[in-house]
Amino acid sequence: MGIVKTAVSLPEDIFERAEELARTLRTSRSRLYALALEEYLRRHEEKRLLDRINAACEDAGSDLDARLLAGHRRPYRELVEGEW
Repeated sequence: MGIVKTAVSLPEDIFERAEELARTLRTSRSRLYALALEEYLRRHEEKRLLDRINAACEDAGSDLDARLLAGHRRPYRELVEGEW
């Protein structure tokens, strides 16, 4: 994997906080930024996947929900009727 140099502009307070964290973690600023960006990208990819899963579930939607409810109705009714 190659290395690409880039310049970024940051608000001063974020820069200072990152500097402090890099010192605490005993890592370079470049490594800290790479780790942070990697984490951000991973979270974004997971959110996109979750959105796709949710969309697929919505497509299955009411038919799936109706079958699940129907399967639970009788055992629930028997449980409730047995208690009352």
